[in-house]
Amino acid sequence: MRGLELSNRIVVSPMGQYSAENGNATDWHLMHLGHLSVSGAALLITEATVVEMPGRLSKHDLGLWSDENEEALARVVAFCRKYGGAKLGIQLHHGGRKGSISTAWEGQKPISKENGGWTIYSASDNPYPGRNTPEMLDDAGIKRVISAFANAAKRADRIGFDALEIHGAHGYLIHNFLSPFSNLRTDRYGGSLEGRMRFAIEVHEAIRAVWPDHKPLGMRISATDWVEGGWSLDDSVLLAAELKKRGCDFITASSGGAVPEQKLTVGPGYQVPFAERIRRESGITTMAVGLITEPRQAEEIVSGGRADLVALARGMLFNPRWPWHAAMELGEQVCYPPQYERAHPKMRLGDFLKPRDDQ
Repeated sequence: MRGLELSNRIVVSPMGQYSAENGNATDWHLMHLGHLSVSGAALLITEATVVEMPGRLSKHDLGLWSDENEEALARVVAFCRKYGGAKLGIQLHHGGRKGSISTAWEGQKPISKENGGWTIYSASDNPYPGRNTPEMLDDAGIKRVISAFANAAKRADRIGFDALEIHGAHGYLIHNFLSPFSNLRTDRYGGSLEGRMRFAIEVHEAIRAVWPDHKPLGMRISATDWVEGGWSLDDSVLLAAELKKRGCDFITASSGGAVPEQKLTVGPGYQVPFAERIRRESGITTMAVGLITEPRQAEEIVSGGRADLVALARGMLFNPRWPWHAAMELGEQVCYPPQYERAHPKMRLGDFLKPRDDQ
């Protein structure tokens, strides 16, 4: 994609860690991203990284709104560059109406302002059920948030990230504008499909204007709300086509998160058909996600033209050497650090894994 060449089609998905301090990456991120950078995956994407403080989900979200945030994350990236073989991507994020909550392991419970919470923003002032009530972004607020995305993209480029993914899924701010369940506006950012897509497109355009031409830019979307009358796969195909016209390089096709009434049908590769149809009908590169757990399953997705890339999250946490095992099963090669050369009997044959190009 553009100037980015990947050694295989395996991607490590963004995974929220709730371990930052004032938005700053910590030693946890050094360990977490560092060990995944030597996994053999070709592309490693950071967890959802917040572009402004009101966009946090929890107090411990990773951020990129300040010089201090930038310095802390640059340290982690430098570590991954020194020891890892993966290209590095960042996912930029705004939590929208789901913000001001406790961490995942604390139950993601809403935090009121009286108890240290903060003002949250959305397309409209209707809350996600069980969460705090957001303020509707006015025109000035929309401009502020779009500028925050663009400024974070500039910081990401200075740090040296190879690719950037905009988080437009899972009931967060961009998805708040896309879904008719959360967007009740009657101005040019609401109503029709064109109006509801406007914010997502303007965020993309603002980032594309400052993100280097040789670096790919994509968006993760919820391809469907899984509720009749909500955002649909048909809508996603149209959005992907509009983004592609404007220089978007890939779509990561996830789903859900807009409302708790969603009726998901979950099974192995259950979201792959979304990536497949978006790829076929819009012509854009797609990344498939969701219960992709087995090497031959992933190989079929790519070789069958259903998606261009496969992304694993929880599967990589459970087995951080998943690409090594996939390479062994499929008779291929992946990158590994020389320090681990004797970790697997197959490596002694000299044809299973290969060291990084610079070693």
